[in-house]
Amino acid sequence: MTDTNRPTGAINLAHKLSLFSDLWTQKKIADLNDYEVKLAKLKGEFVWHSHEETDEMFLVVGGRLTIRLRETDDVVLGPGDLFVVPRGVEHCPVAEEETAILLIEPAGVLNTGDAGGPLTKPAETLD
Repeated sequence: MTDTNRPTGAINLAHKLSLFSDLWTQKKIADLNDYEVKLAKLKGEFVWHSHEETDEMFLVVGGRLTIRLRETDDVVLGPGDLFVVPRGVEHCPVAEEETAILLIEPAGVLNTGDAGGPLTKPAETLD
């Protein structure tokens, strides 16, 4: 059975990234079972937060991202680097320059995890 809401061709990440400029807003580009594949552009410092129910995966597409961790050393990622923050681990993403990332997370995961606040936004579907 074919899902008519799924794209039938390749998804070009560079093209999708060219369609938006807002920062710290996740854009859903595909569904994967009960997961969402999302892109985001980051610059500056986000909020300290954790996700009690799920791990969080960061894959840097372009730029440079530092994941600050309270319990251990920071993790610095460049293009092509991937890091998984284990569930329940408090972290704070920081991008000194504009950075593009890809995330794969269970549908409905909030970007600010347990922290809430004004930066909390549901993922927006990017057509």
